[in-house]
Amino acid sequence: MEVDFQPEDSSSFREGIELGGVKDMRSEADAVVSDVLFAVNEMYVSQSLDSALDVAYINVETRETNRYCLELTEAGLRVVGYAFDEVNEDLNTQYHETIYSLLDTLSPGYREAFGNALLQRLERLQQTGH
Repeated sequence: MEVDFQPEDSSSFREGIELGGVKDMRSEADAVVSDVLFAVNEMYVSQSLDSALDVAYINVETRETNRYCLELTEAGLRVVGYAFDEVNEDLNTQYHETIYSLLDTLSPGYREAFGNALLQRLERLQQTGH
């Protein structure tokens, strides 16, 4: 199951802040964290690893308590380490276009939390008649 949208109000998601035609990946990383924090144990933009306009690093602990360091670039997101603030240059992991796709492959607990949030949202919409 690949999920590429947020069950909550997705208006908070930003495609990136353009600065002279280049996305600011630090701002994009902040948006990524805020979009999926509800479905993981812990997630934050790394303060130890240097982020730049073209790259940012995100630490995430899944509901299964697995820890990852993610790299965010124009190419997408990928796992670069199996601990917080770890970048292993020898890893050759797949890029994902969205955080939803990446977490869907890493965490059954994410899929469950996402599905539950979507169901709750649909139930609220049904109750309000919208």
